[in-house]
Amino acid sequence: MMDNFTPAKPAGERQPTGEAQSAEESRSVVEAQFRKELFAAGVPEHLHDWLAEYGIGALVVKMGIRFLEMSPERTVATMPVEGNTQVAGILHGGAHVVLAETLGSFAAGMHAGPGRQALGIEVGATHHRAVAAGTVTGTCTAIHLGRTLATHEIVMTDEQGRRLSTARITNLIRDIGA
Repeated sequence: MMDNFTPAKPAGERQPTGEAQSAEESRSVVEAQFRKELFAAGVPEHLHDWLAEYGIGALVVKMGIRFLEMSPERTVATMPVEGNTQVAGILHGGAHVVLAETLGSFAAGMHAGPGRQALGIEVGATHHRAVAAGTVTGTCTAIHLGRTLATHEIVMTDEQGRRLSTARITNLIRDIGA
């Protein structure tokens, strides 16, 4: 999968003859790769145009996060425990927070709308129970959707529906470039 942190070739490296691409062709290739990434992560097709220029982010890909539902009011995704554990063999607390921040940030970004962006300004989590295997589901619910702030609560549960952690994220919403 493509990520949006892959460094470009160093300035001194030249592409072999016949492989030179215009900036527009390069952008089209990157967008096509990001669209594959979006599809693989379960992002609904109606959001692909919005995210095709950026993808979903390298960390989301590395964590194995897969979206099931996406709207400003409610965003749901799953994440495997395997590959995201800490030394004791349980899901890393930071992995809970990555899932929470991913869900809250995407929901706030959808609320912000075109020409605006959501920037996380606060995130916190309480861990209630450990999990060592399976899949975690994060359910993000809007608490406040305002003009300049969006706050969401994210509840992570295991496959039996038991609450693993509760997080809250607040995003500042501003015009792009402001």
